Amino acid sequence: MANLFQRLKNTVMSDLHEAIDKKEKKNPIAVLNHYLRQCEQEVEKVRKLVERQYLLKEEFQKEYQQASVLADKRKYQAEVASKASEEGLYEFALQEQKYYEERAVRIQESKLQATRELEELERKYEEMKHKLKDMYIKRMELMGRENIARANNKVNSVLESSSGYNNRVFSKFDEIETYLDQLEHGVNSSYYRNTIDAKIAKLEKDMKNEETEAIPS
Repeated sequence: MANLFQRLKNTVMSDLHEAIDKKEKKNPIAVLNHYLRQCEQEVEKVRKLVERQYLLKEEFQKEYQQASVLADKRKYQAEVASKASEEGLYEFALQEQKYYEERAVRIQESKLQATRELEELERKYEEMKHKLKDMYIKRMELMGRENIARANNKVNSVLESSSGYNNRVFSKFDEIETYLDQLEHGVNSSYYRNTIDAKIAKLEKDMKNEETEAIPS
């Protein structure tokens, strides 16, 4: 049964990873956003741990100060009891002094350890924030590249789809220009033809008049 559940788990995880891979290929920015949200959550968790470590360090400091104050107080009381020859009270105050001094030493060690751990935690927290910022910048760069790629693809698509239309338009312009050329040629030919006809007719008329004048009357 355990092997069956393990096989089912492996199958599900395999399908999940395959789906993620397909999604990443289809929309890498969306996958990157998902990873960024996860990183943001982890950074937030570490931030809260840093705050708790600060509070813990402050609590150690308070406990240390309290133990030190009580140790000094019991030391003074022991001296008073000794001068007053109060042996029982002296022993009790001396024992309390030792107890508080040992407590202060233990707390001091714990506070130093907490301080070292806090410094290490702060260093890792800052490192995580830098990495997260780098991921934000990387996302901006990828988004810029994606925008350019999509824009170029759109422009190419528009140019390709409109190339046939443009060819038809240019072809129509060529037809119009050819028609205008033919029309202009026809007008010019008609003009020159009419002009020549008129000149020839005038020449013929002038020649007839000259012949008429040359015949004796």
